[in-house]
Amino acid sequence: MSNTTSHKKSISVFFPCYNDAGTIGAMVMRAMSVLREVADEYEVCVINDGSKDDSAQILAEIARIYPDHFRYVSRERPSGYGGVIRGGIEMCTKEWFFYTDGDAQYDVRELRLLVEKMRDDVDVINGYKLKRHDPLHRIIIGYAYQYFIKLLFTLPIRDVDADFRLMRRKIFDTVKLEETTGAITFEMVKKIADAGYRFAEVPVHHFYRQYGTSQFFNFSRVARTLGQVFKWWWRLAVKKEAVREYAQKERLTEAQSTTRTSTKLK
Repeated sequence: MSNTTSHKKSISVFFPCYNDAGTIGAMVMRAMSVLREVADEYEVCVINDGSKDDSAQILAEIARIYPDHFRYVSRERPSGYGGVIRGGIEMCTKEWFFYTDGDAQYDVRELRLLVEKMRDDVDVINGYKLKRHDPLHRIIIGYAYQYFIKLLFTLPIRDVDADFRLMRRKIFDTVKLEETTGAITFEMVKKIADAGYRFAEVPVHHFYRQYGTSQFFNFSRVARTLGQVFKWWWRLAVKKEAVREYAQKERLTEAQSTTRTSTKLK
């Protein structure tokens, strides 16, 4: 008997936006179209992270068009990719939380593929790139980064760098994220896995960037991210901080449950 969830879901879609005026409007409208099909309750949320283009004006117009299902926040200064993702998790309110970048290198309409994998025994559905469409130097750096991460961490997915994820929002009642940089991707996946949540994967398409430039692929950012990689390797893979933390929480919960049961018996 299949344990696929048949009823429609409550879903938040979140887009981080940094100088994505050329794509963010279409991304939001496509997300709205998909959500009307697959969800009873839904919202689209955006954090405009210090954009210097027309993103703020475009988001204000979208809010006028979709007053019931769209919310956005504009920050004066960039807070970093990790800071934006953490802000999006706090901002969104529905049962499931989906995020992808606002630059349209993924087709948000393929969210349907992830929704099809929603099951009672799955907590995270992760997209992975069928083929990476980027300039050659980015492809080389991307593959080297993936290899490096897999070498240092034991992760339950094949493409930690694919920011196309659908997750139960309640995960983040347990899993607390700290990163402000792009290193949040493997911090997130590793901590979620260490907490015992269950993953599924879906192949999705990746497209050439049509507007703007990547904020990750420059020397200073790559160097800073590598520094964060080693920090999290030490904390999560060597010291196993997350594993110990979740085990301690589980023991505390069991102890509290035992105490309540004993009190009732008296």
